[in-house]
Amino acid sequence: MAFDPRIAVSRFGTGPSPHHAQPGRADDLVAEAAAGDAYAEGFPFMTSAWLRETFSQAQAKRQLARRAKGTEEGDAALKAARAINDETALRATADFQGLIVRATGLPFGLGERLVAFWSDHFTATGTSAYRQYAPFSLSAEAIRPHIMGSFTDMLRAVARDPLMLYYLDGAASTGPNSRVGMRKRGRGLNENFAREIMELHTLGVEGRYTQRDVRELAELLTGLTLNKRMGFQFNPGLVEPGPEIVLGRVYEGDQIEAIDAVLGDLARHPDTARHLAWKLARHFTSDTPDEGLVRHVAARYAQSDGNLGEATAALLEHPAAWESGQGNVKWPFDFIASSLRALGMTDIEAAALPAQRVRRMLRNPLSAMGQPWQSAPDPAGWDEEDESWVTPQAVAERINWAMRAPQRLLDTLPDPRALLALVAGEDAPPELSFAVNAAETQSEGIGLILASPTFQRR
Repeated sequence: MAFDPRIAVSRFGTGPSPHHAQPGRADDLVAEAAAGDAYAEGFPFMTSAWLRETFSQAQAKRQLARRAKGTEEGDAALKAARAINDETALRATADFQGLIVRATGLPFGLGERLVAFWSDHFTATGTSAYRQYAPFSLSAEAIRPHIMGSFTDMLRAVARDPLMLYYLDGAASTGPNSRVGMRKRGRGLNENFAREIMELHTLGVEGRYTQRDVRELAELLTGLTLNKRMGFQFNPGLVEPGPEIVLGRVYEGDQIEAIDAVLGDLARHPDTARHLAWKLARHFTSDTPDEGLVRHVAARYAQSDGNLGEATAALLEHPAAWESGQGNVKWPFDFIASSLRALGMTDIEAAALPAQRVRRMLRNPLSAMGQPWQSAPDPAGWDEEDESWVTPQAVAERINWAMRAPQRLLDTLPDPRALLALVAGEDAPPELSFAVNAAETQSEGIGLILASPTFQRR
């Protein structure tokens, strides 16, 4: 199949919009993604440094409130701590809103889709307040800068991210024979981080590695830790002494260069090329991606030394990527974002939405649709299989949102017939066209379109 502009924006972007022309070729999507974050200055995301400072201030106020309980000073400190927490929650809402701004404002949106894909690939979440907000900084600092660059650089950035080190117990892993390990017998080696790097992040569950490789990698990763005031820190005192052998290669030294070396080798491994190519093809095209497409992307990844921009371009240039017919079911966030885009919401309108409405009408419904924000169930991230997103409850919530939310979010709604032409063109199913034309109200016609399988799939 040849390039199709409507498939391009729906399957590989954030959906069609009445405010943006369709791309003329696949290279247009790639070029936009390679240009970087056009909204970085106007809508910056919270950083891990800001989070650490903010939570440090809140903790200090709470401690003061406990020491001075029952006094005016204690009451003022408690009030200040709550204000800091409220400010952080508001900032998290603003970061979520920033994603909606990008989804509605960019001409195509491939870059945003890639940020979401790689953030899911490197899933990290948690239950404490800090770890609930920290996925924003992980995505902004370790993922977003590298989506069209080196996978090695992305992997190394993720391995230094405070949330990831918390989430997979990397910060607590200590070499048994290290200086700290010999002194503090309660600390020991933890293999979680090493196992997930191999099984999920690089080689894949079918990769050619053994339990011995996991153990050796875990020993090599000791030293990656955290300082509460400074964030990421490499501590040689935690490093297991002696050389480690991972996948047949010897790594020596008690400095972070040895860790960077093994991460680079894992990123460039043929099994990693295959694993990442399969995941990209499955996410963007089909639960059962074309084998030729997977091989093509893997080959380009290997030839380019793990360049993700080249791998993405290879994905979009293969004929199998443009096969007609409905593709994967949209994830809940993509459904809501593409709905707003199709309805004609602009980035200016998205930015002007009150925070309470953003939470109530955009972020909170994700939970009922099966994708609670920043809360993937495990390190493997969200399920890719379509059946995971079409449960009776999730579908009912999508229908409910499609029927009720648009008129509450936009002052002016499009003619349903124009909306149908935008999202389906000449391929609109006859039964859907009939239902839309027979709808008694504008909002009913719009709801029928947004709730239809034609719009729910890419």
